[in-house]
Formats: sequence, structure tokens, C-alpha cells
Amino acid sequence: MATESVNVLFVASEIEGFIKTGGLADVAKYLPLALRKQGHQVTLIMPFFRTIAHREEAQFVDRITIKTDAGFEKEMGLWRLMLDDICVYCIEQHDYYDRSQPYSEGEYGYPDNGERFAFFNLAALEVAARLNLNIDIIHCNDWHTALIPYLVKTQYRTHPVLGKAKTVLTIHNAVFQGQFERRQFDMFGDLIAPLVDTLLDGYQCLNMLKAGIRFSDKITAVSPNYANELMTRLGAHGLHEFFQQRHSDVSGILNGCDYRDWNPATDNMLPEHYNGDDLSGKWRCKEALQHELKLPVAQKPVFGMVCRLTEQKGFYLLLPALEKFLRHHVQIVIVGTGDSQISQQLDQMQQRYPEKLRFVNTYSNPLAHLIEAGSDFFLMPSLFEPCGLNQMYSLAYGTIPIVRGVGGLQDTVVDYDQNPDDADGFIFYPPESSELLNLLRRALLAYLEEPEQISLMRKRAMQREFSWDKAAYQYGDIYTQALN
Repeated sequence: MATESVNVLFVASEIEGFIKTGGLADVAKYLPLALRKQGHQVTLIMPFFRTIAHREEAQFVDRITIKTDAGFEKEMGLWRLMLDDICVYCIEQHDYYDRSQPYSEGEYGYPDNGERFAFFNLAALEVAARLNLNIDIIHCNDWHTALIPYLVKTQYRTHPVLGKAKTVLTIHNAVFQGQFERRQFDMFGDLIAPLVDTLLDGYQCLNMLKAGIRFSDKITAVSPNYANELMTRLGAHGLHEFFQQRHSDVSGILNGCDYRDWNPATDNMLPEHYNGDDLSGKWRCKEALQHELKLPVAQKPVFGMVCRLTEQKGFYLLLPALEKFLRHHVQIVIVGTGDSQISQQLDQMQQRYPEKLRFVNTYSNPLAHLIEAGSDFFLMPSLFEPCGLNQMYSLAYGTIPIVRGVGGLQDTVVDYDQNPDDADGFIFYPPESSELLNLLRRALLAYLEEPEQISLMRKRAMQREFSWDKAAYQYGDIYTQALN
């Protein structure tokens, strides 16, 4: 448990409730709320994207001109929103943030993302300095904010407050590193020179995440197992040597789950509520899901999946396995958007198995809740998964996760064959389609021949709890270590 209250500046590119593209937004909402509950002072800073929810409620604070020694000059507006009693400062800069999406147009990132987020790093520190925020810890998140530790140790090293602040960098997904050509960082002039890499053909670039790893005081990963994976070439996507150099400063802290939003006993998106003592409502949710997606209403096991359609989520393992698995008496429901090739293959498969497979190319929060409640099993065959949230939601809803043993999936799911007395899911390890197919058949066999064991697994799953309070205590410890 943390021994002292600290003043935290939490810098993130997205926050659940305002704008969200992934799990980072959940952490940027629920961790600050849990820290605040434990007595820490927290201030949030994010870009004022055009598509932010509650934008009309924002209060104007100030107009600031950002200047650097390299001759760069840009005006920005500062606005304020509230997350409960936490102040969220929003950095408005039309050239950078007045766009239809936060990071990309379609499947392609904006070509000036390096410059956009370099400015955000600089502006966040400038705002903290101008407002005299008495900061102890600057908590950075992923590549979008990873220049801040370097700037604190260089440009702001003599600042009376920021120069004494310690930095913590949380790695939510190391596959995204923020690697851009040198010229996108011209606003810093020669200050940035020590961070520049020259690649084989002489092309100069800067990896923002690498800078954060090198210069932050402490590094956290979003699960203990993911912290271990970051020490490997595969797990760190090429940055393993930098993580290895900082090994003693790297900790894994499992993300929490917000049970106010994900609780089948109170979920207002479900046709009927249920709990671990009475699962009858779950079977009505299953019927509602079958009705909603025009699948035969039958007592067949339903395997659900809600995710982005990307290679990371294991579709190149799943698609070949489904071709064979769909010959069994099962129903598969997959909802998500992303890679057009994956969606095309799922569409074609759906046409071949119209009574067994439903693919919905959308993101729908109500449908995501109904799938969690109405499915018997939930699929997460990820190639890598730093933490994962859907397996936590599945456990809460008594929906048995079928996962690959990577990252946070391994930290949160207990495999039936490895530990039957405490099991709440099924795990496979080698990233091979045949291994996944074997596990799908194993789960189907258990469903058909061991219903009492499946029932025990459901009830056990619904008793699991992944608390943001626990995570916040652990982050408090990291803050204290950084300050000492």
C-alpha cells in the first residue's frame, strides 16, 4: 500500500467517456478515479479532439502561445472538462486535433502524427507549468506521451516544479511505438538530436516509445505476464534490449474491471438480469441474442467474440479453425470492425454456414453486452494481449473464456485441464490453428458431457474480481518508489 499521498498529472491521448479507441481509454478513466478515491490528487490532460463527447460542456480556461528555442510558434486553447471531481484539461489546436478521427483516416495513420503528439507532449508540460500545478508524478501512457520523460530531464530540468517531478510510463501495447521521420520533431531543434536513429539507408527517425523507456523513472506494463513478455524480442516488438536495460524499473500491474458498467445483475442493456446463484436470466439473454441475430433459437452452445478485426486478435488462427469447427452443432457470433480482408472472409464463411455463423461488421456497445451475457463461451485467441478486458467481462457474466496463454489472458484465466478444481476457462499456447481447433472441440466436449463441471466453472468465474482499487494501490507504491 502506498505510504503517502501524491500529486499526479495523468497524461493520455484518450479517456473513456470522452473519446475511446481501445483499452487505454478505460485505464485513463478508471485508474485516476481509483487513485483519487485513495486520497491522491489527480489532474488529467488530453487533446481536445473534434469528436470528444461532452465538448459543449467544456469551459474555456486560457489561450497560450507555445514557443521553442528552435523558432517554432503555435497558439493553443486550453479547455476544462470534469470527470467526477477530477479536472480534465483539454488542449485545443485546430491544425492538429480538429479531425474526424484521433489517430487515423480509415486504416491509415495521419502522416503528421509525430508532430501532432510531439506538440501534445510539449503543450501538456507547458500547461502544467503555466497553471502552477504542484506535480510530484507525471504518469505517461504509450507512445503518444512518451517524449515527456525526456523533456522533463532536458528542457524542464531547471523548472522549480516540473524539474523535480518523477515520470512513470505505462505500456499498454508495445506494438505501437510512434516511429516517425526526424523532421516531424523540428519544433525541438537540436534538443531532440540524442533521440534520433539513423537506419541502414541513412533515413533519420525517432521512436517515441523508445525515448520513454530510456528516460522515464519507472515503467509499468498492464499485466505481470506482459511485463515478462516485454523482455523478449517477440513480446517487445524489437525493443526488448531497452526493456532489459531497465529491468529493475519495470513492473506489471493488472488492469481492473469496472463492474458498474459490466455486471449482469444490474446491466440495463440486457433483457433480463442474473447472478451466480440464479443463471436463468442468462438463458433468456441467449435466446434474445439468437433472436437479435436471426439464428435458430436452439440449445446449442454459442461461442461469442467482440473485438477489432486485426491480426493481433488471432484471426489467422481462428479462420482456418472455424472452417472445421462449424461442422459441429454450434453457433458462432463475431462482432467487430477493422481489416477489410478479415471481414470479407467472415462474410463468405457466414454465407456457407447461415444457420451457424453470424458476423456483424459494426461496433455496438449494447450488442457487445448482449454477446457477453448470451454466449456460453467467449473467444480470445490473441497473438498478443497486453491485458485484455473482454475476458474479465466474460468471467463476470459467467461466459467461459477460450484464450491463448499470453499477456494478461494468462494472468486472469485458469485453465480447466491444468487446474480443474479452480478453473474458469480454457487456454491454449502454441499459435497454431490446429491447437485452437483442438481446444474449441475440448470446450464443446465439456459442454456436452460435463455440464456439472461447466456449471461450476461459470459460478467460479462470476466470483472473480479484478479491482481498480487494487491496481491503484500498486500504482501508489510505484509512485512512492519513483519519488524515493
